[in-house]
Amino acid sequence: MLHNIRVVLVNTSHPGNIGGAARAMKNMGLSRLYLVDPEDFPSGEANARASGANDVLDAAIVVDTLEEALTGCSLVLGTSARDRRIPWPLLDPRECATTSLAQVEQGGEVALVFGREYAGLTNEELQRCHYHVHIPSDPAFGSLNLAAAVQVLVYEVRMAWLAAQNQPTKMNKVEATAMLNTQPVTVEELELYYEHLEQTLVEIGFLDPAKPRHLMSRLRRLYGRAGISKLEMNILRGILTETQKAARGESHPRTIPPIDNA
Repeated sequence: MLHNIRVVLVNTSHPGNIGGAARAMKNMGLSRLYLVDPEDFPSGEANARASGANDVLDAAIVVDTLEEALTGCSLVLGTSARDRRIPWPLLDPRECATTSLAQVEQGGEVALVFGREYAGLTNEELQRCHYHVHIPSDPAFGSLNLAAAVQVLVYEVRMAWLAAQNQPTKMNKVEATAMLNTQPVTVEELELYYEHLEQTLVEIGFLDPAKPRHLMSRLRRLYGRAGISKLEMNILRGILTETQKAARGESHPRTIPPIDNA
């Protein structure tokens, strides 16, 4: 179904936006990119911004006109951030996604069309669309980056597709644990751990705050080499919390559940 949805970028001026759009598409399972008269493509900057979605760029179809990019499509949705003189059927991103999925379920081809960075789509180009799509951003700062706009629409398309396939849109417990087990901790999380560790060592009398020597520096070096994951950090923080409780006489014997190594 997703293969029947193409993303069309019209007269893109910045190659980085092409790469960013390709990355957004691959994130959400779309692969068909059409480029109408791009100002700079192929481009090393586009490849750099694609960040692993180079296959989408390599397969991109470059054409001279919007008409060529829309060949074979039975539904065309054009993004628009401005009011037009002639009102056109208007959808928000979620409605755009469900309408697109309904069309491809019937075997149709769908085009999501995005205009120029500086001016969007012309009135003539928008009149070739069956619907206009408006992203309801803050009116005080409503101009979205092109790749960001692509990300919004293809995300909604994926959510609609997952719902149509009865696939979960949230990770189950096993998947969440697996992510924690591989995802590294952030610098901020490490700093909070070091504060917790130092406080605990003082409470149990292992660290004298008046004569700290280089203990915390050595421990920072030790943990810095360990490449701690988020799951491992949760375990370490839990050990410190229970150690503090024991030092204060608050701990009670309890059965420690086995660690899920999923």
